[in-house]
Amino acid sequence: MDPVIAIVGRPNVGKSTFFNKVAGRKIAITEDRPGVTRDRITASCEWRGRPFTLIDTGGIELKSDDVMWKQIAVQARLAVETADVILFFTDAKEGLNPSDYDVADFLRRSRKPVIPVVNKVDDYSPDKLFEFYALGLGEPIGISSEHSQGIGDVLDRAVEFFPRGEVHEDDSLKIAVVGKPNAGKSSLVNQLLGEERAIVTDIAGTTRDAIDTRFVRNGKAYTIIDTAGIRRKRSVEDDVEYYSVLRAFDAVRRADVVLLVVDSVEGVTEQDVKIIGMVHDEGKPSVIVMNKWDLIEKDTHTMEKFEEKLKEALKFMDYYKSVYISAKTGQRAEKTLALAEEVFAHASFRVPTGELNDLLMDAVRINEPPSYLGKRMKLYYAAQVAVNPPLFALQVNDDTLMHFSYKRYLENVIRDAYDFSGTPIRIQVRSKKEKE
Repeated sequence: MDPVIAIVGRPNVGKSTFFNKVAGRKIAITEDRPGVTRDRITASCEWRGRPFTLIDTGGIELKSDDVMWKQIAVQARLAVETADVILFFTDAKEGLNPSDYDVADFLRRSRKPVIPVVNKVDDYSPDKLFEFYALGLGEPIGISSEHSQGIGDVLDRAVEFFPRGEVHEDDSLKIAVVGKPNAGKSSLVNQLLGEERAIVTDIAGTTRDAIDTRFVRNGKAYTIIDTAGIRRKRSVEDDVEYYSVLRAFDAVRRADVVLLVVDSVEGVTEQDVKIIGMVHDEGKPSVIVMNKWDLIEKDTHTMEKFEEKLKEALKFMDYYKSVYISAKTGQRAEKTLALAEEVFAHASFRVPTGELNDLLMDAVRINEPPSYLGKRMKLYYAAQVAVNPPLFALQVNDDTLMHFSYKRYLENVIRDAYDFSGTPIRIQVRSKKEKE
């Protein structure tokens, strides 16, 4: 795995601004109030030809009794344990305060390489750094994340601590976990990872960023992307939450597979259907994860009744795959990984061209397309031109004669012949130019 750099410090010292500058895009949420970054957020980066993983953490208040600050401190500790190098951020404008000394003591005990970084040094002069030597962590580096000053100096020093060895490309299966707030997404992530990777509390909206974590299970590499709960538009009240939702959508776009977590107690709501529809429109293979199954009173037909409701709500994607789990107890949680592998394999499958043409030509002979104004569509040729999602190109005499219901018929023919469950498929119709 690539070397890991963790950014640590008390709240509001500019850690996330630095993170976004190095990552080259706005991944971490930055806002001028403490506590905005709550979880560990990661990005794959590179400096002077050396790839590395950068981790942003929530601001640490080690002596706070607040439940949220305690959870944030747990996340920061996990980041420090993971890291090869730690960037300890302080604030030149505010100067040192007791929290800085607490964090410095904590980092010193980690026995990891620590680089003291003094941020918000807009007009550099050596005397602005003198007081920060008192932390006892060596020579501080003065930077301004906002103005991109000194960032290269920090990375130059960090690279010196990187372990030497071979660099491998990320071949992991990327799985985004999405759903409404409090559906149990972070609990599922923690079950799969076997650690308290994402903050889990009873407060809706606890996860605000899309958080990537790579892990290996049975020799297979995965990257789990935990996302913010996606609320209805009228429920997105502040800018921070607005950008969190955008980040969840971005996580879906870069994922290989999406786990759509639904609260079984609430049942499939209108908002669940909208989220699932968005994943369908993005062309992503997915698994419907019915969570909190341990809280449902059951009889021999309970699951059948739930499946009937799912089929009714998801008529637009009857190819769905579902699993009933309890993220809290771990019941069937591991099965989500097996299903993610399965639907990704279906989305990656390619139908041989000869077989596809035989299949669809037979389908057209058995059930001819309807005629329109005396003209009838003729199918000349078919080929699968892409995967993830599977895309089938049909060459016909006139694409305007392809009715959506007949296109759906052809899609069902393909699905009956090949297992594309869990993944959308696309059919593209092109007119063949007649020779004059």
